[in-house]
Amino acid sequence: MKKLSFPYGKGYQECVFSDDELKAVLTSSIEEYVPELTGIELVTKALENPVGSQRLCELAKGKENIVIIASDHTRPVPSKVIMPPMLKEIRKGNPQAKITILIATGCHRGTTKEELIHKFGEEIVKNENIYIHDCDEREKIVNIGVLPSGGQCEINKIAYEADLLVAEGFIEPHFFAGYSGGRKSILPGVASRTTVLANHCSEFIAHEKSRTGILEGNPIHKDMVWAAKTAKLTFIVNVVLNSEKEPIFAVAGDLEEAHKTGTDFISSLCAAKAVPADIVISTNGGYPLDQNIYQAVKGMTAAEATVKEGGVIIMVAASDDGTGGDHFYHHLADERDIDKTIQLFLSRNRNETVSDQWQSQILLRILKKATVIYVSNMADEMIKNMHMIPAKNITEALKKAKEILKKENVTITAIPDGVSVVVTQND
Repeated sequence: MKKLSFPYGKGYQECVFSDDELKAVLTSSIEEYVPELTGIELVTKALENPVGSQRLCELAKGKENIVIIASDHTRPVPSKVIMPPMLKEIRKGNPQAKITILIATGCHRGTTKEELIHKFGEEIVKNENIYIHDCDEREKIVNIGVLPSGGQCEINKIAYEADLLVAEGFIEPHFFAGYSGGRKSILPGVASRTTVLANHCSEFIAHEKSRTGILEGNPIHKDMVWAAKTAKLTFIVNVVLNSEKEPIFAVAGDLEEAHKTGTDFISSLCAAKAVPADIVISTNGGYPLDQNIYQAVKGMTAAEATVKEGGVIIMVAASDDGTGGDHFYHHLADERDIDKTIQLFLSRNRNETVSDQWQSQILLRILKKATVIYVSNMADEMIKNMHMIPAKNITEALKKAKEILKKENVTITAIPDGVSVVVTQND
């Protein structure tokens, strides 16, 4: 027998498995990596030794209007660790600089003051100039050109008008951009809804290279890099986190070179070979990444990569914030024929993409392959409307999965943190 813990909200759900059922536990070796420095020491060292760039204090000299793009409430970026050293470094080079912290919400809802305090601490929220990006605030949007894909590139003018544009963030496997971090601070971070929709079009989402851990040949990544370079994102500070959301690695410097250093580090630790099974259990790594179904699609893609055709995925995500979007919900709930919705998405060109279509498209792709049992705190009816089966805990979900499969002996693969691994296929 083996007991496993699965991150769930701010806590865990536990389950005991028999040895003959549990085929594999897929984890990244990130958890085995122990840094010699604390998080703030890692960030400070990275700032002192930037990759492909001058130090931030040197870049800040003579710059009057400096903008720091920071992630929003849906990302576990440890801004309390990253932001103070960045501010200190900037003011070391230019004590008089006007600094604006621009919250990169993408197309998410605005971050609340309470969430800002949780993220940055009271001192920064009280003393620094913070602006929350709104992808639909047209008076704050400027067009900076045409993306390689042909879509219009529109971003927040606060970012574009900066004398020096920098960003903080974190790097993890990303289910269609390859990896998060770096260039994503611009697109989708501070881009307009029009630009995000064009970049997340059905053609790109369906592209074979738009997958976890893939950057080379990924059309979504290519657009994002172009947007960041055109916006003149000059310097980034990105961290890699363990399951406790603690920094184990930090890198600073040039938009592309520093980001590559970070993705090279994480890719050496997070790859896990697929172990096909009848049932695959995954999570979204707990709070804040499992606040809604929308975000939880990411963890489902890890399970998708290793579940057998016609199998069952058990997705464990507290989802205290609900579905994560009305458009996303209605794409699933308003049409019972999955194939019809998929064909509708694929018939649209990049300039006809609608809000949250990409997330819906990926969830529908997963549902075509496997039944999804969704373990959460949500109302059962909402989950059923989205073509999934509700459950309140893993034990209940396993019972339902076995009833669906109608097999005497089932195999199970567990992925305790579905957003921390890149599940690769066997050669």
